[in-house]
Amino acid sequence: MHLWAFGLSALRSATTGGRRYHVWMGTLTLIMLVGAYAYSLQLRHGLGVTGLSDHVSWGLYISNFTFLVGLAAAAMMLVLPAYILHDVDFSRAVLMAEAVAVSALVMCLSFVVVDIGNPLGGWHLLPGIGYLNWPRSLLAWDVLVLNGYLAINLAIPFYILYSRYCGRAPDKRKYLPWMYLAVMWAVSIHLVTAFLLAGLPARPFWNTALLGPRFLASAFTAGPAFVILLLSFIKRETSYPIAEGAFTKLALITTVAAQINFVMLGSELFYKFYSPTLHGINARYLFFGVHGHHALVPWIWTAIGLGAAATLALMIHPIRRNPRYLAIACAALFVGIWVEKGIGLVVPGFVPSPLGELVEYTPSLVELGVTAGIWALGMFVLTVLVRVALPIELGQVRSPYLDDTPAAPIVRPRSSRVAARDTGPVRTR
Repeated sequence: MHLWAFGLSALRSATTGGRRYHVWMGTLTLIMLVGAYAYSLQLRHGLGVTGLSDHVSWGLYISNFTFLVGLAAAAMMLVLPAYILHDVDFSRAVLMAEAVAVSALVMCLSFVVVDIGNPLGGWHLLPGIGYLNWPRSLLAWDVLVLNGYLAINLAIPFYILYSRYCGRAPDKRKYLPWMYLAVMWAVSIHLVTAFLLAGLPARPFWNTALLGPRFLASAFTAGPAFVILLLSFIKRETSYPIAEGAFTKLALITTVAAQINFVMLGSELFYKFYSPTLHGINARYLFFGVHGHHALVPWIWTAIGLGAAATLALMIHPIRRNPRYLAIACAALFVGIWVEKGIGLVVPGFVPSPLGELVEYTPSLVELGVTAGIWALGMFVLTVLVRVALPIELGQVRSPYLDDTPAAPIVRPRSSRVAARDTGPVRTR
């Protein structure tokens, strides 16, 4: 009965709200419909309607996938201190971060599906049904860690919210071991994605030992930056209490991770350009262009400019402690890393090709429509999850089957004298 009531309560919370809420959800629905139409064109005509080719087989879809894997992993930056280190400042924010992880993973898997071309061929990746080729294939590892991480991040918040909905405290013995596993799993999903790129010997642009650490550093920059923006909006628009210490600590984590990310980027640039070799032509194409081909040059320098300006701003304490400037810096970091880690990482691995052919990539309108639809889907899922969690966390929604007036215990006296003594007036001196 409690589970049925929980489902109805969640549906009620997700479908009721003010005018702005319905406009927001309606806009997201409209964008999803546009994305669905664009995807129907891709299904009907094949990947030929995209900007992808035999030379550049990974484009906007996989670029978003690599970025969103990091966004999902970075949610553990709140889970780790809240549940394992018992930091009270993060206690109210951790479920919001896990909602970010779930929505990011939904987008990750959606981008993989649309990149396959024919989604019916995905059954080959199902364990026990298709040929997963585990543990040899890194793609098999990626399938397992992404789906496993999604399952963990769905199960733990559901148990916590359902327990509070039923009026009881969650049992730490039931979910804390899975929290430890989730922290290790968060690191693994991003490292496996990095190894998936770095393990391709014909793509020298990705053949670097720093690719895995750079993935983690950029994830722990963009992830907390997005969580700061989300928590700022929730605190401003709702009565949900979020401690100022959570913003201070998240801003510090973002600043340090951004600095580490730029140190690693500088190391990569030194390696590529100080003693240039033929294998560095992909980097030269990305940053300076090659033989008149320079489609990505303005994108990568814009991304680096946004990231550098935001990092320098966050290093100044008065700016970092100002909510308005903090939000602007976080938004700039998020956009900069999305470009640098997405298009600026995936596409240059294919241009020039291993045979030296220069074929540039430009996403088509179909790709842009599908990408917008998937991002709208992710924001829709995130909004619903937050909308369901907030009333339960605030204690405003509880199961209707709870008895708020517990019955008094029945005491059976052993004799009439005992009964008279127990029910008589209390004498005081």
